[in-house]
Amino acid sequence: MPLRDNTADHAATDRTFQVDLRGLVDLLSHHLYSSPRVYLRELLQNAVDALTARHAVEPGGDFGIRLYADGATVRVEDDGVGLTEADVHTFLATIGRSSKRAEQVAEQRADFIGQFGIGLLSCFLVADEIHVVSRSARTPDAPAVEWRGRGDGSYTVRTLPAAARPRPGTTVTLTPRADAGEWTRPAQVHALARHFGSLLRHPVTFDDGSAGGGVPVNSEPAPWSRTYPTPGARSRALAAYGEEVFGFAPLDTIELDLPAVGLKGIACVLPEAVPAGRRHGHRVHVKGMLLSEQAEEILPEWAFFVRCVVDAESLRPTASREALYEDDTLAAVRDALAERLRAWIARAAASDPELLGRFLQAHHLAVKSLAVHDDEILRMLLPWLPFETTAGHCTLDEFARTHRTVLVTSSVEEFRQVAAIASAAGLGVVNGGYTYDRQLVHRLPEIRPEVTVADLDPATLTAHLDPVDRETELAAAAYLAQARDALAVFDCDVALRTFQPASAPALLVDSREARHERTRSQLAREQEGGLWGDILGALRQEAPRAQLILNQLNPLVRTAVTIDEPELARTSAEALYGQAAMLSRRPLRPAESSLINRSFLDLLAHALRKDS
Repeated sequence: MPLRDNTADHAATDRTFQVDLRGLVDLLSHHLYSSPRVYLRELLQNAVDALTARHAVEPGGDFGIRLYADGATVRVEDDGVGLTEADVHTFLATIGRSSKRAEQVAEQRADFIGQFGIGLLSCFLVADEIHVVSRSARTPDAPAVEWRGRGDGSYTVRTLPAAARPRPGTTVTLTPRADAGEWTRPAQVHALARHFGSLLRHPVTFDDGSAGGGVPVNSEPAPWSRTYPTPGARSRALAAYGEEVFGFAPLDTIELDLPAVGLKGIACVLPEAVPAGRRHGHRVHVKGMLLSEQAEEILPEWAFFVRCVVDAESLRPTASREALYEDDTLAAVRDALAERLRAWIARAAASDPELLGRFLQAHHLAVKSLAVHDDEILRMLLPWLPFETTAGHCTLDEFARTHRTVLVTSSVEEFRQVAAIASAAGLGVVNGGYTYDRQLVHRLPEIRPEVTVADLDPATLTAHLDPVDRETELAAAAYLAQARDALAVFDCDVALRTFQPASAPALLVDSREARHERTRSQLAREQEGGLWGDILGALRQEAPRAQLILNQLNPLVRTAVTIDEPELARTSAEALYGQAAMLSRRPLRPAESSLINRSFLDLLAHALRKDS
């Protein structure tokens, strides 16, 4: 039997999405905007965009924004382009719907901070009703229009007599909820206006209803846009502004100017080092309006030695307008600002060594991270960068003058093991265990072709230790055999040499890689026969042995090698191993800690038995 087609019985019906405005406001407050305080930024932004549009209609007009807050209401008045009744329905009463007029405005969006959309809804974060009165400058004979929007999603629109709004422009009034007092008190409104609008290009005033009248919010242009009598005065003014914004006196200020995207501002060099990898946020304004105080994406990761404040024309904000949208323009800006920072470093290296010295003292890690990937900075600054060496902390340029062969360790631990002995032996060793250091030291021949760089390995070090004469070695043979047997559990060989300083009784030569290989081999033996043991066995190599090198010049060692009592010889060898392990300043394994305690107790017990 053929199946019956029920399509006609179940015809689809087109329906319209219903918007729960309260739910939308909750979404804005908890997931889009960082704080209810953004309501004032959105009001200022709409007013600024309205003024921008008004100037397009009437160039050269004297227009401004007036902000009022008396504790009972918050009101923003602008002399902008205003709205007709049709505009009100298009832009205030519709969420997300496109229109011919909206598309035309979008095409001209480069002239505006924001765009028509959900911005006005942010006012519902602090008020249950938004009251708007507007009169159009494009249609002078059009009546004033009143729009009242409520948090439940309802609104009313009506026309008003001309006297209700004699001049073109818009007035937005909020009656704050009781729980929004934190953001709507007069002092807070004034502070927020200065915070968001201090660099706006249109005049903004604030009035709290007192007899004093309105006070300017943005009385002066941005400091980089002002004129100064001398370059020194300009430099001091920019530094003072940086200190006012960020709370620290900059080591120096770097002017930033990218005409292609209309960006101007300053980068303030931090006077102290910051933890590696920590990125400070930067203060970014778009067309004068503060967008973000934590815009990390404006600079590359290596530039954590500066904090920037910039104002740009062409950067694109995200939907919340609290961060920058990652696009090709932002990537190009980031690269261009990086070049400005490189140029500043180059100028300091060429003409201000005192400033460069203070900068490198605080931020050598940031410069090292840059030099690893930037050949120009490498050639310019590698000789100036400080490193830990067997000659103390010094620059590679200073170190290379006395050491034509530079040896570099792979870890801090290895450097600490060998530093004193290598120095006494005349070896030039650099600690390559810190971030970027080993990579940079290996590139030293690119700057100093006469210098050779090689990794330090145990064979290189032991080759520079003097052997003892054959008679002394034969006399110590029995002790060395006992010592090797005692330390076999640590895969450690024992040798007798002479080296400086004589105060060092023993040197433990052991790399991290060797210890890892021995640990892997031990696991393979313990797991032999199982799947994991087979896997480890397949990777098995001959485990490299550690080496305890006893110093014949040391009085303690000369006494120890004469011990003929087997138990005491083993205990003294264990004590020398433990002392050398501690002097290497690497983390001790549990077995080593136990050995140190046991050998000390055994020596103490032996001494007590002898005394009795």
